[in-house]
Amino acid sequence: MSDLIKIAVDAMGGDGSPKKVIDGIIHNHKSNHENFFQIFGNKSEIIKYLDKKIDKNFYEIIHTENIVKSTDSPLEAAKRGKNTSMWLSIESVKKKENDIVISAGNTGALLVIAKLNLKMIENIDKPALSALWPNKKGMSVVLDLGANIECSSKNLIDFSIMGASLYKSLYPLENPNVALLNIGTEELKGNETIKETLQILNERKQNNFNFSGYIEGNELMNGEVNVIVSDGFTGNVALKTAEGTANFITDELKQALSGNILGKISSLLNISNLKRFKKRLDPRLYNGAIFIGLDAPVVKSHGGTDFIGFSNSLDVCNRIVKGNLIDKIKDNI
Repeated sequence: MSDLIKIAVDAMGGDGSPKKVIDGIIHNHKSNHENFFQIFGNKSEIIKYLDKKIDKNFYEIIHTENIVKSTDSPLEAAKRGKNTSMWLSIESVKKKENDIVISAGNTGALLVIAKLNLKMIENIDKPALSALWPNKKGMSVVLDLGANIECSSKNLIDFSIMGASLYKSLYPLENPNVALLNIGTEELKGNETIKETLQILNERKQNNFNFSGYIEGNELMNGEVNVIVSDGFTGNVALKTAEGTANFITDELKQALSGNILGKISSLLNISNLKRFKKRLDPRLYNGAIFIGLDAPVVKSHGGTDFIGFSNSLDVCNRIVKGNLIDKIKDNI
């Protein structure tokens, strides 16, 4: 079993945990026997959902009764102690006992505890929170999504390299195409930081990605660019806007197709197209934000997702490790 990918799992974070987390592990294991799960949390709670559903060669439970609460501030979470499930799972990656760590718990706490335990990759000043977004041609990596409100041109260049490395790790057969999120595509648009970043990236030769200049918010989903870079403030606003728009469209369509007899007949006639549309906008498919820039990968599953979403974020963990993300960043930075 030494060739398995070792995933440290904080079983106590997020809504409906640990049942949701364990159900996600079980669901993931049904289709993928490449992962070993070191599960951190209350053993008596965990075992009643896990017992006999997975071969014991594929998991280990590390018992702790202390947890980081969803209401904790990052400082409170750090002070809560080094024997919480979140702290111990991250610490296991620091000790090289696991390849990657995942939690559905408190995002701010996860970022702070990760930074307290793990070192930065050499020559990177700030880590970034990244995620996968759907586009017309496949998927995009978007970063930063809120870890850094203010960024220098050096930070944005680092994010470009890290985002391209992440994309290549997840999609090894495709080439990263990077752009900076801005208020226009003309070179004169934007603040001084983003204009300086554009100039530097235009002038220097990039080994691991193609640079496409600026991209506007209305072009994020067209698929021409697959790595989108911004500061954390702009990126977070873009993320929440995209999520809200997707939910609005889905809810309005559902209401239109169930509100009267004509709508119900129309939905029956188009059931296969509607299922495909629903699947395309299903946020569970894109679950799993990645905290990159540290010397080990940290994955944040959405706290409100279900076991299917958590299982999908375990797939992301698997692909990150197999794609040698950290080595790719170190080689390219």
